[in-house]
Parts: sequence; structure tokens; C-alpha cells
Amino acid sequence: MEGESEIEKGKYAADISSIKEAHDRIKPFILKTPVMSSTSLNALSGRHLYFKCECFQKGGAFKFRGACNAVFSLDDEDASKGVVTHSSGNHAAALALAAKLRGIAAYIVIPKNAPTCKVENVKRYGGQVVWSEASVQSREEIANKVWQETGAIFVHPYNDGRILSGQGTISLELLEQVPQIDTLVVPISGGGLISGIALAAKSINPAIRIFAAEPKGADDAAQSKVAGRIITMAKTNTIADGLRAFLGDFTWPVVRDLVEEVITVEDSEIIKAMKLCFEILKVVVEPSGAIGLAAVLSDTFQKNLAWKDCKHIGIVVSGGNVDLGILWNSLNK
Repeated sequence: MEGESEIEKGKYAADISSIKEAHDRIKPFILKTPVMSSTSLNALSGRHLYFKCECFQKGGAFKFRGACNAVFSLDDEDASKGVVTHSSGNHAAALALAAKLRGIAAYIVIPKNAPTCKVENVKRYGGQVVWSEASVQSREEIANKVWQETGAIFVHPYNDGRILSGQGTISLELLEQVPQIDTLVVPISGGGLISGIALAAKSINPAIRIFAAEPKGADDAAQSKVAGRIITMAKTNTIADGLRAFLGDFTWPVVRDLVEEVITVEDSEIIKAMKLCFEILKVVVEPSGAIGLAAVLSDTFQKNLAWKDCKHIGIVVSGGNVDLGILWNSLNK
């Protein structure tokens, strides 16, 4: 494609060619999600906002893209052993659904504190739930045990080139749907979503600006950018249950090199943005999915003169799997 800059092949865990291959592979299974906009939200933000609604993706979140790419790129012998992962949320359901479509087993290690709606999704898609404690250490140990017992192929929620390539297909769609986008704002957790999106978007339009949105109670990526190395936190505290993971060695180099800044927001700002998505866009979003809007409306973004030229902003609404009981409670607080 004309105008694509070559991000050196092999420099990162994915590149534009692996992302295009992923798109060809998963196209029959994924939904090409719509882009929504609202004159009210444009007025509120003083920008043109374009919401890429991955909350309408199969499984209710963008994660199905990466999971689908990982599952359908396995050869038949590996696939026959099934797949295993550990996840508290959308990756779990996504992998279960992708495995179901391929007709193979999915073993999903889920911490006991996972949102009920996300656990229900895994069961609905036929995933075999294996419980763990909340700590990452417990999740990893139990996933390892399942792998030893079954030989199932491990599919990491984000630190995997196949996952990055799958998530990057969002950029291929979005920049075709709205070519005038000059800025992307993307939630960040483990970094799989923003890494894939950044690699594809920067290849298509090298001048595009990419910002991450992160909760203040789980601001490890913001700390990592400042420190110049991966920083992890002893504990996280945020309503955005999808944004509590830490960067991996495949995602960090992309975040380090291609993401301009990590904008952090309070949970109260996330809840306010969720409310706007419900009331104005009429779209059900989970907290992690509303954080991009929260970042664009934040004082940090609004008052930074260096970003005043960010006029056409693509916001990735990453998912819509929200526990309504928790939502009602947070609104009433």
C-alpha cells in the first residue's frame, strides 16, 4: 500500500505484514465493528471523535481478534491438544469462543475475583473453567499445571505476536473507515491492544499520534514510560477490571517507541465517561472501554497545547462486558 512506512521487519513481535495476514485469517469469523460519532461529544471535547466500537465484537470485546488469530494459526496437530490461558476477563471468553469455532478444547484459568459476567461468557462459549487465586503467580502456576496435564497450547492474553497481530487489525479497519484520523487513543493494560494498533497505524500513516489511556490506580505503563523500563505494581486499585495487567517484553518495546504519552485518569472520570457512552452514544461499555473518552475529556489532554492539533481522534471502545450490579452501585456512590 502506498505511503506505508517500513517499520523494520523483525524489530517487534508483529508488523504490518503479520497484521494483514491475521486480517485475512480471521475475517470470516470477526465482525467489522462500526465507528460511531456524536456532535454532543464533539462539542464537549472540542474535537472530532470517532468511536471504534469493539464492544460489538463477538465475545463483547476486541480480544476475539487476537484469540481468533492465535487459534486459527495453529497447525492441526497442535490444535488437537486444545488451548490454555489465564485471564480474568475478555481474553478468556474470546479464546473459548475461538476454540469452539475451531472445534477444540479451551482450558481457562480464572481468578476467583473475576467479574461474574465474564466468567458466564467463558461457560457460554464452552470453555472449561479452572479456578485460581487472584494473584498472577497463582494463575500462572495453575495454567502451567493444566499445560503439563493436557499438552494444550498456551495462549498468553497479550504477550504474544499472534495476539498483537490480531489486535492490530483494528487499525486496518478504522483507518479505512475514517482516513482523516490523525490521533488514536487506546486503553493500556498488558499492551497487546495498543501495540498491535500502533504498529499497523504507524505503518499506514507514520504521522499519526498514539496515546494510551490508563487508570491512576493502575498506572504502571505511565511509570514505565517515565522510567524507561517495565515497572510493575504490588497492587492495583481501579474499577477498570480489564486494565490491571502489566506490560510484557513483547509489548513494552512498542509502547516505549511508538506511544507518545500515557494519559492517566481517575476512576471518577472513567465512570463519568461510561455514563456519557450510555446516555449519548447509547452504547454499553465496560469501564476499560470508556477510558479513551475519559482521557480525551481530561484536563491533562484538554490543556496540553502540544496536542491542540489532534483534531480527528479515533477512540477504541475496547469492550462492553460490564457487571451491571457493580455499575449501578458505582453510579449511586
